[in-house]
Amino acid sequence: MLRLYRSTRRIRAYLRWSVSGETEERYVCDVDEPTRAANLALAWSKAREAGMVVDEPLPEGSSAISMSVRAVMSANKGKDTKPELMLRSALHRQGMRYRVGVRPLPALRRTADVVFPKAKVAVFVDGCFWHGCPEHYRPAKRRGQKWEDKIQANRDRDAATNLALKEAGWTVVRIWEHEDLDEAADRVKEIVTAAAQ
Repeated sequence: MLRLYRSTRRIRAYLRWSVSGETEERYVCDVDEPTRAANLALAWSKAREAGMVVDEPLPEGSSAISMSVRAVMSANKGKDTKPELMLRSALHRQGMRYRVGVRPLPALRRTADVVFPKAKVAVFVDGCFWHGCPEHYRPAKRRGQKWEDKIQANRDRDAATNLALKEAGWTVVRIWEHEDLDEAADRVKEIVTAAAQ
């Protein structure tokens, strides 16, 4: 945490943590870098040098570059993300009934986020990073090729899923997480209504 003392124009860095619901903090150092990010980086470096912070070793076989990166990546949800919940809520408000987290084709190991079995419509809500949104995807700076390969594999899998479902008579709807989800729900309703006729 950074704290500016206006009277002295000094910026001080503190470590802050919680123990049994009580917040504790400890002074690390004064910082005077041009940006907040640089000040935080310096503070973390000084805290490590002083032995205030010890990085946990990564588990064997982990491809993460640090425990903090590992924690962030582990926290990513595979289902029931906020955009999925918002889309489902918008569809439900429109009187649409659907199934959640189902394989449209049981033999195909692909789970759609929202499924309308009678109309044969499968809806996928794709995250901008994980599925390589053309508008918002920004390549990773660290281990760029590894991530580029991962995102390309996701795109290839999405295309293969679309093709397999279409060949089986399904309509596939893909919605980006950044889209207006009420508008997306309108689009899905139109498609389901048309497919049911």
